[in-house]
Amino acid sequence: MTALLHTLETEADTVARFVEQLKLEQVALANGDIDKIVGFTQSKSTLTGELTSLANQRNSALASLGLAADRAGIEAWFERHPPDVRAQNAWSRILSLASEARELNRVNGELIQIRMQHNAQALAAMQGASRSLHLYGPDGQTAPRLSGRINDAA
Repeated sequence: MTALLHTLETEADTVARFVEQLKLEQVALANGDIDKIVGFTQSKSTLTGELTSLANQRNSALASLGLAADRAGIEAWFERHPPDVRAQNAWSRILSLASEARELNRVNGELIQIRMQHNAQALAAMQGASRSLHLYGPDGQTAPRLSGRINDAA
């Protein structure tokens, strides 16, 4: 039981760190601070690996007790150990933080889509502006606009 309790508490703390990274990422996305976003990607990847390992430890501990290695298994374990308030609090915290992480991740995804649309529109505007420029030739006269096609008739 001590190993399971330790795993649950560590998992809850790790999910909390993951949620904090998502919140910081959201601020960077809203502010357009692209340099910071790369760092968040690495940090989130590391935390995801830790969370996967902790979930595997939790599920192995449940399986070693003859319980299902999933959410139903942890619920069955709680039915057998109702006075274990610390474990129940850690599990409740995990579920609450996981729900918060899902919502933050959804919003961050939307912010990324908005940023990508904005960048695509800005690029299209710049490309359109460059096509409408009148260029001058070496004689100072307006040069005819090029069609953008390669003329292979030469």
